Amino acid sequence: MENGQPSRTALATAYARAYHQFADEPRIFTDPLAVRILGVDATVVAQRHATPSTRPGEDPDLNRRRRIFLAARARFAEDTVAAAVATGTRQVVIVGAGLDTFAYRNPFPEVRVFEVDHPDTQAWKRRQLAHSDIPVPDSVTYVPVDFETSTLAAGLAAAGFDRTRPAVFVWLGVIMYLTREAILGTLDYIAGQADTAQVIFDYLCPGETAEERAALQARAARVGAVGEPFLSYFTPAEMAELLHGLGYLDIEDHTAPDIIADLFGKPRNPQSGNMPHVLRATHGTDQTRALTNL
Repeated sequence: MENGQPSRTALATAYARAYHQFADEPRIFTDPLAVRILGVDATVVAQRHATPSTRPGEDPDLNRRRRIFLAARARFAEDTVAAAVATGTRQVVIVGAGLDTFAYRNPFPEVRVFEVDHPDTQAWKRRQLAHSDIPVPDSVTYVPVDFETSTLAAGLAAAGFDRTRPAVFVWLGVIMYLTREAILGTLDYIAGQADTAQVIFDYLCPGETAEERAALQARAARVGAVGEPFLSYFTPAEMAELLHGLGYLDIEDHTAPDIIADLFGKPRNPQSGNMPHVLRATHGTDQTRALTNL
């Protein structure tokens, strides 16, 4: 990320969500603010995002498949939030919020949304909101955190986050850019919530074949060239071991194609080993008590 500029990957994700609103049928994730927050019209979004991939050896449909995945993971996260709210959760933390718009179309006025992001990205987003005339509800709390100089714990404490109450942490499109130490620290912080906490995040697998590893290395080189390199990969077994070690007992780990198949109502099919994964895990006193009583 360049000083004073938003994350390039956050911006690319925002354009993908916006293009999904009018390019894909059936639409699996509805966001009426996705185009508006970008400050451009649908024509500009289409021009930027509709071009098929022309890289040698790459699937020309790759852009569409990535776009569908980004829409699916957002839908999965917001469905999780809705289910948690129905059982009493009133705090949602979006870590690495980028141009995510949930906080501005939040259907639960009693739910407080904490948006955590790098100060530069967050300041740019707030200018975009103002420019686009998108109202900021009183339920939104901004938490600027530069993870090179501060921590999630310090940022949320300063913002008034309640460590004694249930919470959902949405952490999408982030951990592949972090060291394992930073990932472990954040998951440990979430596990320290005094009441039930859920976390939803996605991660990358290292690949099982030479072809898969080469494709991933090529993608890593592209994001590294804009200053946002991939730093961490996990196998599902490694991720499960890490989470169990922190006391997470209810873990759902899905491949990207499985998430998409479920949303489209289609059967799941076996997939290769370097697909992105979306994971939901729960930690908390209620869960531990229930499992202990089985």
